[in-house]
Amino acid sequence: MALEYTEEKLNSFDKETLIQLFLSQQEQLKRIDQTLQLVLEQVADLKRHRFGRTSEKHETEARISFMEVDGKIVFFNEAEAVVEEAGETAETAIRQKPKKKQGKTEEDLSGQPVVVIEHSMSEGELEERFGKDGFKQLPDEVYRRYGFTPAKVEVEEHHVKVYAGKKTDEIVRAPHPECLLRGSLVSASLEAAVMNAKYVNAVPLYRQEQEFERYGLHISRQNMANWTIQCADRYLAVLYDCLHEKMYDYHVLQADETPVLVNKDGRPAGAKSFMWVYRAGRMYTDRQMVLYEYQKTRNASHPREFLKNFNGICVTDGYQVYHTVETEREDLKIAGCWSHARRRFDEAVKTLPKAKQKDSRAYLALTMIQAIYREEKLPKDLPAEERKIRRQLSVRPLVEAYFTWVKENILKVPQKSKTWEGFNYSINQEKYLKVFLDDGEVPMENNAAEQSIRGFCIGKKNWVMIDTVAGAKSSAIIYSIAETAKANNLKPYDYFEYLLTEIPKHLDGIDRRFLDDLLPWSPNLPANCRKPGKEEMK
Repeated sequence: MALEYTEEKLNSFDKETLIQLFLSQQEQLKRIDQTLQLVLEQVADLKRHRFGRTSEKHETEARISFMEVDGKIVFFNEAEAVVEEAGETAETAIRQKPKKKQGKTEEDLSGQPVVVIEHSMSEGELEERFGKDGFKQLPDEVYRRYGFTPAKVEVEEHHVKVYAGKKTDEIVRAPHPECLLRGSLVSASLEAAVMNAKYVNAVPLYRQEQEFERYGLHISRQNMANWTIQCADRYLAVLYDCLHEKMYDYHVLQADETPVLVNKDGRPAGAKSFMWVYRAGRMYTDRQMVLYEYQKTRNASHPREFLKNFNGICVTDGYQVYHTVETEREDLKIAGCWSHARRRFDEAVKTLPKAKQKDSRAYLALTMIQAIYREEKLPKDLPAEERKIRRQLSVRPLVEAYFTWVKENILKVPQKSKTWEGFNYSINQEKYLKVFLDDGEVPMENNAAEQSIRGFCIGKKNWVMIDTVAGAKSSAIIYSIAETAKANNLKPYDYFEYLLTEIPKHLDGIDRRFLDDLLPWSPNLPANCRKPGKEEMK
């Protein structure tokens, strides 16, 4: 509580006491002002989260970059540096708009089956129009339209022929597909539709139940939930375990996690569970893999167990549990995420009035990080070793200069402010944020993992919570298959149907080599499972 002084008391103080009093009041006002600025920043940030845009796009009037020369940070016009290398003018690089792509319609249509519908006139109609002088036929006019056939439901009634010998007791049944679930009406095509609707298109089971009702089919959400859990546990889990083993073959993985509510998990209502996601590094474009794992908590025991046989580099968002696991092992290295490093600065800039944004340290930090990103994007198609060399030559100087600047400026901003948090995050994560510089297979951010978990987060907004632990575990398996299929340009519905048709044929044996033909990148997958690629469209 601030002390109050009367005029009489102030008149009784000597000069030195008055100076000390003034200085203490000045310091107090400074602290109040800093607190007020933090509160205003927090209020602006809350308003932005509620009403503002979520984009983190950063625009600068001039593209600048920087590097460290003789211990000093030197800025230069990066647009000119980049363009000079490409043999263009800076004006061309900045103002040139991408040309409109030609043949887009042809490309969209060429991968689709075509049904030719002919429209002609009869001989009598033509004679009436042209008379007896006759006519000649010109090239057809061709119009193309998309035709759409709504989903239909039918009952498959399998009649299995049964044979018996006249002189023996032997009875033989004709070959026929096994039931997915004995005594159940579910088929591979129906269960694939349920999985595709919920885990790809985020349609909750209660809405699927309503949609089936419109087709005259009475399937309860309880039945669909039971089918899904059992099919995931009996069949898809076999492929999930196979993918988990093959994940250890990669040199770089990426990881992330998101909270989820599970209704009946034996804990008080509202207790948070977590869905963890691990995926192959973004650089491995030919064999992508995404695996989810459900756990009740967010502690280090889960990545420790999931990654126990993995030797390599894992890219994360800076969460401490990954660093804890790294300290326990010599064959695991954690890499940081530059998107998370820039995020706090983006939040800081958006809390400021527009007139003050470009004069802030947060804006300058964003511009520096943008320059690093732009230089990193240049060698994106290079082999890993060449990319590493390029990073050492052109990206590392920018990174080193950035950290030098951050350490010089952290004391110049109020503690606990968004800008200070950004500086502090970068300094604490420096070791991890620099890992990508020494390995061409490591991406500089963890966006791929965040994108892989996005499908789950979208679904979560629709169904809010998972009812049981069994449902959470089966959801992890199905989301893994769905996201892996999408990452490898497969059609999830067709892939689900194929897996639920093929896997039951082989489960009686102990040989699991059949799974190699079911992997998302297997050349033996049927053509209908694949999305038409550019090569196929030509």
